[in-house]
Order: sequence, then structure tokens, then C-alpha cells
Amino acid sequence: MKSFFSTGSIIAILLLAIFLVSEAQQCSSSGEIIGTSGQCNQENDAECCKDGDSYLTYTCSPPVSGNTQAKLTLNSFEAGGDGGGPSKCDSQYHDDNTRVVALSTGWYDNNSRCSKYITINGNGVSVDAMVVDECDSTKGCDAEHDYQPPCPNNVVDASKAVWEALGVSEDKRGDLDITWSDA
Repeated sequence: MKSFFSTGSIIAILLLAIFLVSEAQQCSSSGEIIGTSGQCNQENDAECCKDGDSYLTYTCSPPVSGNTQAKLTLNSFEAGGDGGGPSKCDSQYHDDNTRVVALSTGWYDNNSRCSKYITINGNGVSVDAMVVDECDSTKGCDAEHDYQPPCPNNVVDASKAVWEALGVSEDKRGDLDITWSDA
């Protein structure tokens, strides 16, 4: 009996299936916004939008696993801090000495992680922190977002207390490769 598919056809179909699955697991930019500058709080070396510059936006984040790779950034969740307004989960400000984080839009997942803890692994240490806010990956460069660009799709934006618990010295805070998982 003659086979309907040749070996080459089967291999091509398998490779296409692998490619499509891997593409589905990726998170590509959903668009871009053009920057508008304004009164931007530069505490913690926050980046400020520049008029006319282009900034990528994302509605998704990379898939969450037991060991999700991310960038840890520094944020103040206090009133008047570079985090802008109150936290999205509870409409409150949070003391910088409390272990709290904001997650990129896709990981924030429409409030589903609000008030839940994640485990952050970095600098050879593991620390738990509570999710209190979204690091908005879909909007930015406006007053609501403190004239800061949209957040990248792979950020855990952490309070000073998280950085201290990880044992990172003040002069090295701001951008650290980490992994995280739901606690």
C-alpha cells in the first residue's frame, strides 16, 4: 500500500507544527505610541518619554512557568513616588519598606494576581512579594503614567524592600535579571 504522505511531507508538517506552537508562546508587540513629554518624576532613574520618540506596546507577556525569566526594576509605590498614582489593585499607596511589586500587563492578567504573592529569585536569593499594581505595557507617555514609556512585557517592578531582601546594594539597583513564579 502506498503512503499518502512522503517522509519529507511529514517532516515539513512536524516542523510547521513546532514553529506554530513556539510562535503561540511568544509575545510580540501589539503596536506603538508616539511619545509626549511632560512632568515626569525621575526618582529611581525612571525613564521619561521624549516628544516624537516611538515606544512599543504589548497586550501580552511571555508565558508564566515555574521559573519565568524577567527584568526586575525599581519603583516607588509611595505617594509622590515615581510609580505615579495609587496601586491598581487596592487604590492605595504602599510604603517603600514593604515587599510589593507591579507586573507587566500580560502577567498582571486583568487583576487576577492582585494581592497574591510571587516568589522572586535573583542575586542567589528567593523573596516573596505581593502584587499590588500593573506596570502598564499598553499605555504611557501621559499624565496618568507619569509621562513614562509603556512598560516592557517582561518586567517585575519592585519596591526598595524587595531589592533589599535580595541583598542588592543601592548602587546596583534598577535592572536585574531574575526569575519568578506564583508563590
